Amino acid sequence: MSRFSLPKSTWQQLNWGTLSTPLAFLIAFFLFWLLSPEHRFTDPRNLAAIAKLTPDLGIVALGVGILMIAGEFDLSVASILPLSSYVFAQLLIAGLNPFLAFLVVIPFGAFLGLINGVLVVRTGLPSFIITLSTYMFWRGFLYVVSGLMPISLLRYIPKDSVFAQVFTGQVGPVPNQFLWYIALAVVLGIVLHLSKFGNWIYSTGANVDAARAMGVKVNMTKITCFMILGSLCAFAAMMQATRLGSFAATQGIGFELKAIAAVVVGGVSLRGGVGNMLGIALGVFIIQIIDNGLILMQVPVFGINTFIGIAVILFVILNNLTNREFVTE
Repeated sequence: MSRFSLPKSTWQQLNWGTLSTPLAFLIAFFLFWLLSPEHRFTDPRNLAAIAKLTPDLGIVALGVGILMIAGEFDLSVASILPLSSYVFAQLLIAGLNPFLAFLVVIPFGAFLGLINGVLVVRTGLPSFIITLSTYMFWRGFLYVVSGLMPISLLRYIPKDSVFAQVFTGQVGPVPNQFLWYIALAVVLGIVLHLSKFGNWIYSTGANVDAARAMGVKVNMTKITCFMILGSLCAFAAMMQATRLGSFAATQGIGFELKAIAAVVVGGVSLRGGVGNMLGIALGVFIIQIIDNGLILMQVPVFGINTFIGIAVILFVILNNLTNREFVTE
């Protein structure tokens, strides 16, 4: 190996592995600004709508990204979210203060994540299968107990209430949902990149056996990641229900795959051990930009997933080439 080979490969990883997602974000933004009729994409009202809607999926995707870096998947997010929303609604109906209900529902989401994590590490079965099963179980359970009936929350959380303003209000022109999303991404980014636990997440996802040999508590790491994701699903559920002013049993449908798509676009490897919080956060925006931009271009709604699918395939190929190049260098 030459004297300069390490700096060169390190620069290549920084250039492509870290900067490819921000570059794709800028390209997508510019492309839809250019192609949207009358440049409506950059209309302040449209940008505000993107900032308001993106965190619903984005907050879930932050947890999905961390879990995938640890080498696991969770398809049950699409059931944990509406189930948490239902529990939140029932607590409000019972007369609990919205902030106290919030403090109850977050641990509830973490508990559902704990169940997933324990099942995965104790059975040794693939997390894809375990969480597919819990996804179906919890959604079926929710449909039975809710009767698929919506529940209005406006009586308990008026739009001008303190709780509604904290989670769905605005600071100037910026929606609070966007600020919460950024804040959570920063906190999780610090945990992932600057803490011992973050190192455990990367080690677990890269090579479980090597991580165990180094003393990493692999099972605890995986279970904790599942619990973090469950908590984030509960947070997103309450924020979404507050914004909509109601609970609906159909909340979160499609989030399980859309979150994975966003995370993959953000540069997280499907094999685990690779990814960063900036990429995850921007990956969600790239998916939302594609979605919003195509709607503005009057592409049929049912055809939008076609383009998102193409984007995911391209990013998977790019990430594989980048990772392979870095290893061979």
